Amino acid sequence: MQSDRHLSNSNHHAGKRPSDSLNPPAPLLPADTEGSQLTLSLKQYLKQQDIEQIWEAYRFGEAAHRGQMRKSGEPYITHPVSVAIILSRLHLDTPTIIAALLHDVVEDTGITKEQVAEKFGAQVAELVDGLSKLDKIEFQSATEAQAENFRKMLLAMSQDVRVILVKLADRLHNMQTLDVMKPEKRRRIARETLEIYAPIANRLGLNEIYQELEDLSFKNHYPMRYGVLSKAILAARGNRKEVVGKILDAVKDRLAEMKIDAEVYGREKHLYSIYKKMTGKTIAFSQIYDIYGFRVVVKDLPACYAALGVLHGLYKPIPGKFKDYIAIPKANGYQSLHTTLFGPFGTPIEIQIRSQEMHNIADAGVAAHWLYKTTDAHFTAMQQQTHQWLQRLLEIQSESADSLEFLEHLKVDLFPDEVYVFTPKGKILALPKGATAVDFAYAVHTDIGNRCVAVKINQELAPLRSELRNGDHVEIITAAHAHPNSAWLNYVVSGKARAHIRHFLKSLHSNESAELGERMLNKALLALHTDASKISDTQWQKLLRDYGAKNKQEILTDIGLGKRLNVMVAHQLMAMGEEHGERHAKQPNKPLGTITIRGSEGMAVQFAQCCRPIPGDPILGFINKDKGLVIHTHDCPSIRKFRVDPEKWLDVEWHPDTKRLFKVNLKLATANKPGMLAKIAAEIAQANSNIDHISMEESDNSAYTNIMFTVQIENRVHLAELMRKLRRIPEVVRINRVKGSGAEQRAQ
Repeated sequence: MQSDRHLSNSNHHAGKRPSDSLNPPAPLLPADTEGSQLTLSLKQYLKQQDIEQIWEAYRFGEAAHRGQMRKSGEPYITHPVSVAIILSRLHLDTPTIIAALLHDVVEDTGITKEQVAEKFGAQVAELVDGLSKLDKIEFQSATEAQAENFRKMLLAMSQDVRVILVKLADRLHNMQTLDVMKPEKRRRIARETLEIYAPIANRLGLNEIYQELEDLSFKNHYPMRYGVLSKAILAARGNRKEVVGKILDAVKDRLAEMKIDAEVYGREKHLYSIYKKMTGKTIAFSQIYDIYGFRVVVKDLPACYAALGVLHGLYKPIPGKFKDYIAIPKANGYQSLHTTLFGPFGTPIEIQIRSQEMHNIADAGVAAHWLYKTTDAHFTAMQQQTHQWLQRLLEIQSESADSLEFLEHLKVDLFPDEVYVFTPKGKILALPKGATAVDFAYAVHTDIGNRCVAVKINQELAPLRSELRNGDHVEIITAAHAHPNSAWLNYVVSGKARAHIRHFLKSLHSNESAELGERMLNKALLALHTDASKISDTQWQKLLRDYGAKNKQEILTDIGLGKRLNVMVAHQLMAMGEEHGERHAKQPNKPLGTITIRGSEGMAVQFAQCCRPIPGDPILGFINKDKGLVIHTHDCPSIRKFRVDPEKWLDVEWHPDTKRLFKVNLKLATANKPGMLAKIAAEIAQANSNIDHISMEESDNSAYTNIMFTVQIENRVHLAELMRKLRRIPEVVRINRVKGSGAEQRAQ
């Protein structure tokens, strides 16, 4: 997951001059002084010895990052300090603040995880490690790298939720300072934030961070729409100020009259939520009346319902616009009563009613534990829910084949809307909006999901694809021999259900492939006059070590899927037996180690890109645990380093009747004349060959130019005929076969 570094510092901390106000803000740097922003924030809840430990971490980080600058030209240390300040406002503990100050040192400097552990403890080192990107691993694409980094971070988060709190603060500061980036990069980072980080902040109940991340993403992803909507709200604010004031006074007066002790706030909805309402309901801004909402905070739970009754007496409630999140809390622990009323002049007004404890959780979520230093039951329940969610993520992760699939399941699982349904025992389950009976079955238990055959919704039989609605009573009917259906993937919406269905189908496919692979291996062993029963466990164990495979099943599956060659595995097993003094009858007139290559083996046999062997070339086979059998020419420069490990080499030979086409690189030096490319292409076509790729070198106005062709040919005889035809062209001065670039050689 990319932490977009070296950005300019935020307006929050930069660009302020003493003349801006009579009381200028505290300085950002140096952070290890009594009057710095970080220290002033820490003094509100930490002891002096903890603050001094944090100062030491700051000095350590500052020394490590010295010389590194952000895109704006500011010292890089401004970023980790700003992240630490954001977390200090949530009153997070000392190890978390230290991890925030050091979150980039392992990744961006020469400091190791061990050095961090030695100086600040194992806890801090694990937090920093969970936040570090996987730079040392080569991925096929940026998307895959992002997915794998995110997967690693979530695994760390499942052990310690503070990892994600630091990551969210890191992303928030980077979003605040995104202005110096190029527009396309800003849009990419904003989209990633909207898809992943903001929903996670919402899922963890970090309301302020969630709203700011959404608004900043909106600003950077859709700058024009953001600008238009901001102006519209400014204009509307002036028009509606009087109305809002009247409503606020009326609510306060009525609650006081009924002797309900309450704090009443008027609040403006954040921009992105207004934009979502406009796009979701396809309505104009002029039709949205509830850009202002009202929040009533009372002492305790009974007072919430008492206040609700009072407000329903003051203004008429709009039917169907009442939600009781106290009786049925949201998945992130959020509790409130939501009601929409007909206000004065027919203006709809939205009011949230909650107790002080509920208010704390609504603002701080999982961080409330640190912010309010309490063991209240509400906090404990919310932490339990968070833990269950993280465990569910781990389960999905273990069932996902790769990082991209896991990221897909996760995005699905970070749903903003939920439906609440009842189990037969009356337990309430929260499911994503649009969930079906199959999603419900998997939410109850994986086995229930795997074996479900029918469903009763509100005591009536219904199809499994039936979409569930709030308040539905759901009962799943199972059968012992039932199993998931691939058609379910078309309508399930939860990440858990999707991951389990895919895992089951892959396992089923894997078992079938393993059976086929076993038959193919037995056949190859019989051809070598050996029975499969004579292969000892010792031989298999040695082969598993060499291949880097987990078990025998994995190798048999690979054979069945065409990823490994049955003949190659058979030869390897017999070779292992000979090492242990076991003697098997060899096939007469045929050396044990020789394998015939047809070119049609699929994924089991790959032809090296560095030398591109073709039928007729003397060849060698190199066993690669990731790629199967890789074929090189005898004279390939890239195989020299492997010659020292003869165990991994197999003698291979071409089958006399090889049918497929092979790629060969040719380099032609030709006169720099018009129509040359067309003339050469015509000759290649006449030779019954096909052009796969063409590239040309810059000519620099010289008389000659070099043209690189990748052509498809049958064998060496065919290649010789083609080269002979091309030499006949008067303008072709030189032609030769190329065995690949240095980069390609290194790749094999």
